[in-house]
Amino acid sequence: MGKPPRVTVLGSLNMDISVTVPRLPGPGMTVLGDAARFTPGGKGANQAMAAARLGAQVRMVGAVGDDDFGRQLTEALGSEGIDARAVGVATGVPTGLAMITVDSAGENIITVAPGANHHVGESAAGGIAGIPYDALVISAEVPVPVIRAALELACGTAPGATPCVLNLAPAPPEAPAIVAGGVDWLVVNESEAAAILGLPGIDGMAQAQEAATALTAAGARNAVVTVGAEGAALAGLSVPKATPKATPKASPKAATQAVAVGGFKVTAVDSVGAGDTFVGALAVALAAGVPVLDAVRAAVAAGATAVTRHGAQAGMPRPADILATTGLRWPLSWS
Repeated sequence: MGKPPRVTVLGSLNMDISVTVPRLPGPGMTVLGDAARFTPGGKGANQAMAAARLGAQVRMVGAVGDDDFGRQLTEALGSEGIDARAVGVATGVPTGLAMITVDSAGENIITVAPGANHHVGESAAGGIAGIPYDALVISAEVPVPVIRAALELACGTAPGATPCVLNLAPAPPEAPAIVAGGVDWLVVNESEAAAILGLPGIDGMAQAQEAATALTAAGARNAVVTVGAEGAALAGLSVPKATPKATPKASPKAATQAVAVGGFKVTAVDSVGAGDTFVGALAVALAAGVPVLDAVRAAVAAGATAVTRHGAQAGMPRPADILATTGLRWPLSWS
């Protein structure tokens, strides 16, 4: 059966304040919702939680404030067996907050006050290089210099040897330059891919496949563009030349082909955390050596399961949940 893969996550930790409303408000509108829920979140912490629940041994690197929210966030990580010793405490700075509004269809609006996440220093990235791991995840709610330092120190020595997954969500203004500098695995959604490529938008799987191919030309060794309920588009050097389970789409001059990995039919109640679940699941599968297309399909199934449950970390699935919801058996098990 082997040992659980080791996954290190460099990213944000936030306290999520969520309210469910009948419909999302427009500019100048006030919409009444239910009682506010305070739950642990932040893209980095969410990805760490997803990875831990799917069988990885996880270490979290980031920062919280010296306040009750910060203590609650680190305690939540510890309750899932995540090593939070590399989560620093920023004195005199509040813990990050995310204000989330979710409608009856599961769509959401999120506003983030970064707080301590913007006090993660480049020294945190330097420390990653000395920590053994089988996959590294970097998310974009920490300062860009930290992202650059982590990519250079931890992912630049032997590209592809150990999976390094960069989730540029949200995509910072420097995103095109970051990708041009070289990325092992880039994971973004349609709007983030459009921002990186300078496009007005990306709509649907066909355009997502074209975008994934364009992202590999822009500097990503492998690129994944998630497409909500439709699944994900994948392009890159690790993609097999042909497969009966995926739909190829690439121009004759493209250096890599793009494939569509289909989604699963589920009833969505809350999409918050689904993308983070996808990233965490993909990192675990890649770290364990699961074939690339199987790894992406497993990540799609994990994300689909997450949208059927309320909350970010509260909705992160375990293997049994994925099987019950999508019929896909999680491809890893440990003795």
